[in-house]
Amino acid sequence: MFKIKMRAPRARTFGQAGLVVGGSSLATHALAVGPDLTAVTSAVDFGTVTTAILGVAAAVVVVYLAWKGAKMVIAAVRGA
Repeated sequence: MFKIKMRAPRARTFGQAGLVVGGSSLATHALAVGPDLTAVTSAVDFGTVTTAILGVAAAVVVVYLAWKGAKMVIAAVRGA
């Protein structure tokens, strides 16, 4: 039904593949060290941020527990 034409790979295709592989190996060596971010991370105090996030989470938990407790009380009153 369909004819599949096979063609021989061209030398240019292999040359291009060699350039891609060679270039990618150079890029991995350049990025192996990684950036130095100590100046940015040392300037930020994460203690206050952590305290604020935990405070908000605690407030949400208190509201959730109060809501759950109110549901339990209502269920107990209805069942009686």
